[in-house]
Amino acid sequence: MSRALLVIAGPTASGKSHLARAAAEAMDGVVINADSMQVYRELEILSARPGPEDMARVPHRLYGVLPAAEPCSAARWRDMATREIAAARKAGRLPILVGGTGLYLKALLEGLAPLPEIPPSVRAQARTLHARLGGAAFHAELGRRDPEIAARLDPGDSQRLIRAFEVIEATGRSLAEWQREAGAGPALDLDYAAVVLRPPRAALYAACDQRFLAMVERGALAEVKALYELELDPELPAMKAVGVAELGRHLSGELTLDQAVALAQRSTRHYAKRQLTWFRHQLPGAEIFKAQYSECLRPKIFSFIRLFLLTVNG
Repeated sequence: MSRALLVIAGPTASGKSHLARAAAEAMDGVVINADSMQVYRELEILSARPGPEDMARVPHRLYGVLPAAEPCSAARWRDMATREIAAARKAGRLPILVGGTGLYLKALLEGLAPLPEIPPSVRAQARTLHARLGGAAFHAELGRRDPEIAARLDPGDSQRLIRAFEVIEATGRSLAEWQREAGAGPALDLDYAAVVLRPPRAALYAACDQRFLAMVERGALAEVKALYELELDPELPAMKAVGVAELGRHLSGELTLDQAVALAQRSTRHYAKRQLTWFRHQLPGAEIFKAQYSECLRPKIFSFIRLFLLTVNG
């Protein structure tokens, strides 16, 4: 049984999904989702999930497998991904992990740090304080208590801000300290190679803008309307997908559609920027391709992948 795992990573709109499908077709692979929003059933359009035609061409796993009402943590995803990788290997196929959620990739490849149980009272305190202060002021408050972890987080990333606040409040120790402790190692005996698509920023931002317009044309408004009709907890991860809040403000009459689209495009660009920064530092040894995926780039990427497979499989 081959011990090879291929990881295809990069920011949103870089062409990861197309590359993964092409690699799976050429190398008898199974595409396994490593994007935190593409796991949710209700976010087909806004998460840029591969369409039915792509998913019919090669096996795809962990796409749209959870309802938006269920939060998917890195630990939960890691368990699901581990099972899918094992299944692909048992079937004699190459597991191809693809996504832009760095935390998910890190959880699988390096393991998860043990985190403490947080008392419900502390969770409630953190959420209440965030609601009262707002993102920027809450981020500043976290910075006073835990400057190391606050420096890593964006003021708009409420989920991770609240989590970091809970940990420092409940334990007196920075989340960064907990993360540095040894966690569970990779669950499978495998060798992996990572391909990272890192397009020039201007080209990537233009692709982000164009893709969001295409999402609106495909029905993103109806998708957000259906999501809001579920009356879910606004703190659930799916409710924080890029574009949900912005299009929701249009549906409520607060913004014109043009205003909502412009804000969502800006949010997408900011997200892509954070991803670029993460992938620049957090996947040591990855093969970097400084372009969006295209047929012109395919021979160079496939040459790298085939050399990796030859090295692992002999």
